[in-house]
Amino acid sequence: MGDEILTRVENGVAVVTLNRPERLNALTSGMIGALGGILAGFAADPEVGCVVLTGAGKGFCSGGDVAVQAATAGKATQSPEQRADGLRAGMRASELLHEMPKPTIAMVNGVAAGAGMSLALACDMRVVADSARMTTAFSKVGLSGDYGGSYFLTRIVGPSLARELYFTAEMLNSARLLSLGLASRVVADDALLAETMALAGRFAAGPRVAWRYIKRNMKVAEEGSLADTLDSEAFGMLRSRETADHAEAAKAFVEKRAPVFRGS
Repeated sequence: MGDEILTRVENGVAVVTLNRPERLNALTSGMIGALGGILAGFAADPEVGCVVLTGAGKGFCSGGDVAVQAATAGKATQSPEQRADGLRAGMRASELLHEMPKPTIAMVNGVAAGAGMSLALACDMRVVADSARMTTAFSKVGLSGDYGGSYFLTRIVGPSLARELYFTAEMLNSARLLSLGLASRVVADDALLAETMALAGRFAAGPRVAWRYIKRNMKVAEEGSLADTLDSEAFGMLRSRETADHAEAAKAFVEKRAPVFRGS
């Protein structure tokens, strides 16, 4: 993989940077193979309270490298099943961004296309630069889509519009992204890093046990019944009430001061 994915941890925030700026951070096989492992490591790291995914240079991620796909078309040495298994393993990255027990933020600094858009949608939030754009892109190159984009897009904008955006591969500017709920917030290009890191820092310094159960509740709500969601909420409330962070927050509320969370 070399330097195709860069990582750093700053004040409890893990920043994962896709680093092929000359190709708008198009995904290579090495990046596909490595990203899930990197995210799994940060998901399990007690020193990390929030994960930010972004791209180097002028793009977030342009998806799969179409030039490589064109050069290797018809030359596969593995069976379709083997190749599908490999791709599915790579798509674990989307599951981790969506399900890890920590807030995840896509810092979208430029174009997010195809799998790049899917990865951005997998995150809990998307802080989007004013000049950024997104497109499903897949249909333009005769592909059906991956990295969970159809799952996430359907749940954010609804099934009818999700189908339209997959069929048309419309390029969405930041204003349209915000209006559709695909951007959590849009900020000036030169403020993107500072605003994203401020938000991420707030989460990293927050009540981490509560974050875990908030995310679990949201996943159950997406996929289960009302009864399932109420069961999940009941357990999460009881568990978070036992934490030192809850005790500190309750005390701070009475004392009319800001709480100081310890993540436990």
